[in-house]
Amino acid sequence: MKYQLLSSRDEKLLEASDHGVFDHDIQPELGAQFLSVPRHHIAVAIEGATIVGFASAVSYIHPDKPDELWINEVAVVKAYRRKGMAGALLKLPFQYGRRLGCREAWVLADESNIPANQLYSKLGGVPKKQIMYSFELGDNDRE
Repeated sequence: MKYQLLSSRDEKLLEASDHGVFDHDIQPELGAQFLSVPRHHIAVAIEGATIVGFASAVSYIHPDKPDELWINEVAVVKAYRRKGMAGALLKLPFQYGRRLGCREAWVLADESNIPANQLYSKLGGVPKKQIMYSFELGDNDRE
């Protein structure tokens, strides 16, 4: 198993993902756009020539606080789960975030997602009770 952070030169590798690792098939133009943004990060686990797991993150800044690292999504193909892959994947963006000067990384997890909560606790994450709100931004008349 090989783990690596992808760069803008890795568009074709991103497209070589196992069918079950992402929610949907990779769209080449979206993959290229994601990889072209310096604050977007994606760590992948590669078996042979196929991506079987990933952790995506965004480093971002505010005008009043230091950089933070937001872990957007972590996924591993079913056949590779419960083998330490997700933890290994998360270490790459954590290390990169430290090099960028990020002082904190955070991730959201649903309370019912027991494997995710166990993983994040095992890695030293501290749960914080918050409420997440979701807003639909599709074609509608709400303002």
